[in-house]
Amino acid sequence: MRYTVENSDAGQRLDQFLTRQLKNASRAQVREAIDSGQITVNDQPAKPSHKLHPGDVLDFPQIAAREEEQSPEEVDLDILFQDEHLAAINKPPGMVTHPAKGHWDGTLTAAMLAKFSQLSDIGGASRPGIVHRLDRDTSGVLVIAKNNEAHQALSQQFADRETEKEYFAIVTGCPDRDRDIINEPMGPHPRYRERMSIVRDDPTAKEAQTFYEVDERFDGFAALKVFPKTGRTHQIRVHLAHVRHPVLCDRIYGNRARISAGDIARNDDSQIVLGRTALHARRLKITHPVTGQPMEFEAPIPADIHSTLDLLRAFRSV
Repeated sequence: MRYTVENSDAGQRLDQFLTRQLKNASRAQVREAIDSGQITVNDQPAKPSHKLHPGDVLDFPQIAAREEEQSPEEVDLDILFQDEHLAAINKPPGMVTHPAKGHWDGTLTAAMLAKFSQLSDIGGASRPGIVHRLDRDTSGVLVIAKNNEAHQALSQQFADRETEKEYFAIVTGCPDRDRDIINEPMGPHPRYRERMSIVRDDPTAKEAQTFYEVDERFDGFAALKVFPKTGRTHQIRVHLAHVRHPVLCDRIYGNRARISAGDIARNDDSQIVLGRTALHARRLKITHPVTGQPMEFEAPIPADIHSTLDLLRAFRSV
């Protein structure tokens, strides 16, 4: 693989940068590849501590070999739409979009390989058909490409911000505004590899914008419609946590991993009603990559979020 360093990447250590890029490889694996000469900068060996400069050309291998060992798995998929070029899928919560370290089986791509006879291969053997992704615990609409022509056109739409995305979220606390836009740059967390964070005046910072509207208010909680204008990793979760309204049951950016009926009703009912991030990709608008026709896909609010809303309406109405 070849990558040309952008201005936003400058100043980072080579080993740290590649560890973030190669999500399935550990930092130790990356350092070993650098030390053995498998990774070069401007066609020359480099040290793990090499600081990147704009225009540097990095050549590096696909380190995690297991990433290529994807096998079809028979898993039911909720297909919202499909034709010969693309498909829209309602991804269930708990399903990883594509293989990653610690999640090799039960992925959406494995299910897609069993379901569809053809998928684009632009993303490599580990990501057949994957144009964009949703976090493991996020449910909802995800579009996949069945051929490379469709993949390129859809990828360009996402890159050019020509798609329209609407999410539904339940958050902790109730915003004091009916609607607002969060405009805060994001980048990798300086200490925790699996996290993203708000970063300013940093070479890793990238523009990120999220607009939200309060859909329903409760005592201590709120239901939001969320419209991300950019598509950074964990963007909605990081932005809402930043304004002190983290997505409910967000184990990384919030303060709890699950909520019980008793937590909402203020009694001793220990039944868990929600054990994953209360975030759902409800609607996606695109332009068909071949016909040019506008298309809109919608995934209904899943049962676990519905149950949580019912309890909030019953016991936390304002």
